[in-house]
Parts: sequence; structure tokens; C-alpha cells
Amino acid sequence: MNDRKKDVIRETDAEAIRLAKTLIRSARFGALAVIEPGTGSPLASRVGVATDIDGTPLILVSMLSAHTGASDPRCSLLVGEPGKGDPLAHPRLTLVCRAARLERGSDEHARTERRYLNRNPKAKLYAGLGDFSIFRLELERASLNGGFGNAYLLERADLVTTAPIVEELAAGEQSALDHMNADHSDAIAVYARHFAKAAGDGWVVTGFDADGMDLALGDDICRVFFPEPLRTARELRHVLVDMAKTGRVAD
Repeated sequence: MNDRKKDVIRETDAEAIRLAKTLIRSARFGALAVIEPGTGSPLASRVGVATDIDGTPLILVSMLSAHTGASDPRCSLLVGEPGKGDPLAHPRLTLVCRAARLERGSDEHARTERRYLNRNPKAKLYAGLGDFSIFRLELERASLNGGFGNAYLLERADLVTTAPIVEELAAGEQSALDHMNADHSDAIAVYARHFAKAAGDGWVVTGFDADGMDLALGDDICRVFFPEPLRTARELRHVLVDMAKTGRVAD
């Protein structure tokens, strides 16, 4: 029985990791499952989702909600939106995590709240209320179902960036986002059209990380990967310029 189970799990490769990262980075919501206090039963609820620069999922939830009353930090998050046809034919990712509430007033809280609201601007209506808190869902492992016959097991190191560039990017990310969205909408349109094959006008950049960038157009989200992961934050400008040139030539 165990051997048969192993047979359905494919060897994790770069393509599987890229798909898993795409599912995390492009998720607007997910199904969060926690352990219900008192009963030990699983309790699932829909939550809004964003990601920290390192790839860790972020949620903003009311402390009055049933799932935030769980004293056990163990939880799982399912992301991946179904499309047309059989919903089970579309890729989805289950993340096994431990929830960590961030302290208001800390640098970490300010960074994660900024990134969450860049992704979910409508949440500004309630993010400042006293009973709402940001949680980082510290990733331990993940299970990727890429469709029938495409199952993979991933580790934290496959999905979370731990290099110094995380802090480097955090320091200047918002100014880079503001500059791109204010002065380079033409380049952003190239990134969306050429690299993400996304239609529509008016895309904005909502986040940068070592692997790529997240774009949004209303409720639509798309993920654009850099040709190679950034090694330092100083490389960001040059990569963006080169990608814009590449996209314009191809178009």
C-alpha cells in the first residue's frame, strides 16, 4: 500500500516549484483550516490572502472569528482557483503551516500590512480596526496537485526565500512600486501582455520579490517571473529595464 502511494508522487522539479510559487503568489483568497478549540475537530473558513516578500502567506483576520480562537497554531491553507470544466482538473496547493500573529507597531507588522493592502486594497476599510490582526502562516511543507497524475511534495526551502535579499528588497520595495506605477505604466503593460499573456489595460505592480513581481487589474492577478532570481536588490532596476526592452521587441 505504501509503495503504491509513493508511486503517485512525482519527483519535485523546477516546473513543480514554479507552479506552486505561482499559486501562492497569485492567490487572492484561500481555505484556512484550523483545529477547533474544545473539540479538536477541523474547522475551515475562507480568508483573504497575500504573501510576504519571502513567499510566506499572509492573512488579515478578525480576532472575533471562530478560526482565530484556536490556541493550536497548526493550520493548513488551500489555494488555487478552479476554472471552466472539472474543478479537480485545475492545480491547487495545500500548505501546512503554523500561524504567527504579528505585533502591531513592529516593523514586521508594518511591512506585511503594507503588502497585504497592496494586494487587497478593499481591506483598508477594516485593517485598522483593533480586532483585526495580521498573521504570517509559517510554512513547513506543501502538497501540490497539478491536475490528474501530477502530485508533488514540497519542502519549505522550495517555496520560501531566506537570503539577505529579502530584507534588501523590503527596504525599498514601496518606493519602487510607487515609481513604476506612477511613471512606467507602459512597461507594466509589456510585462502583463508579453510575460504573463494577460489581457486588459491598467495593470499595476503590487509586489516585488527575488523571483518576480505580482500584477493586479481590479480583481485579476497575474504573476511574472524574472528570467533569473535576483541576487541583490540593486539588480531590480536593470532586470525591469531589460524585460521591458525584450517584451517591446517581441511585440
